Amino acid sequence: MSIKSRLLKRLDAAIEAATGPVQPAVLKTQKALLLARHGQMAVAREQLTALHLQSFQHPHPELGAWLHFAEGLMAYYTDFSSAAQEKIAHARVIASNSGLKALDGLCSAWLAQLAYVRHELDAMLEHAQHCDQVADPRDFAARYRLCTVMGLAFDFSSQQEAAKLWYAKARAHAQADGDDASISALMYNVAEMRAAQLRREAVWSDAKAQSQGLLLGADSIKHYDAAVGGSVKPDLTPVLRAQILVVEGEFAQALALYEAHLPQTVSAGLTRLSSSLLADMAWCRVHLGQNEQALQQAQEAELESGAPADVDDRAIAHSRLSQVFRALGRETDAARHAALAQTLWQEFSAEQHRWAQALQALALRPV
Repeated sequence: MSIKSRLLKRLDAAIEAATGPVQPAVLKTQKALLLARHGQMAVAREQLTALHLQSFQHPHPELGAWLHFAEGLMAYYTDFSSAAQEKIAHARVIASNSGLKALDGLCSAWLAQLAYVRHELDAMLEHAQHCDQVADPRDFAARYRLCTVMGLAFDFSSQQEAAKLWYAKARAHAQADGDDASISALMYNVAEMRAAQLRREAVWSDAKAQSQGLLLGADSIKHYDAAVGGSVKPDLTPVLRAQILVVEGEFAQALALYEAHLPQTVSAGLTRLSSSLLADMAWCRVHLGQNEQALQQAQEAELESGAPADVDDRAIAHSRLSQVFRALGRETDAARHAALAQTLWQEFSAEQHRWAQALQALALRPV
């Protein structure tokens, strides 16, 4: 798939104009990362391997820092592994010691992102604050990542109006950079946060939640990716679409998407979602009259419920399993999962409150 990106064109022009042994290699590292973010992982891997060889032959701190950063992102894009944290942290140390403020800020923003994913609030805020201090307003990549993370954090803490301001600034930075892959990622993140809220509402009440055009939003991500030249995790959008379809009561369509795309999503590193999504599949089967398979899928979701996961995902899983078991006439199992869910929802509410207070105390503003 051909990549249509202003950022790629600018990088190609800069590589052609660059001189000396270091600057062309740094720019080629940035290009390899852009290719990876458009889903061309094999090409990116080949280019980075060649750049590592060059770095061994002609070591330089700037190239070394960029390569450590690149390897961190490659680990993240491959399976969201913990290796990403170590490599990006190493890159930030080199960048800071070498006075590479733009890369220092970019690494710090990504470390904030990784801390957000792990729900480590203090680390996220520390890295975000450091990025805000060192990144220039025109360091678009760093500022985009920082604004995205802060938007997600405000969204998670149920401060949607503040989140919208950060998301809007993130989009402005991506557009200024000509970075279509970042715009696509932002579209996905915003839609995923809306879907998470819908799923919470759906398990709190038996009434069908209103998706408010979210399905069209998920479809627009797919169309946008096709227009600009692919994405790094194409299976995520169909799984997001399936979650929305469950909320809308389109159980046959949702189940088909889960069956086609969930195995790849889980194997790519998102095991933390497996319990709640398997419970969703069981709920679909209940509504399609597949009671025996629904029971088997619910029991599979129970086995996965002990895996590490965010508190709201765990709460959704137990809430959904309570619904499934009640529909199957297994009241004891339903009551057990309802009790577990209630405890987790209380924990989730307390976590949201703690995040809201910490974010207000930090008082960062979108730049």
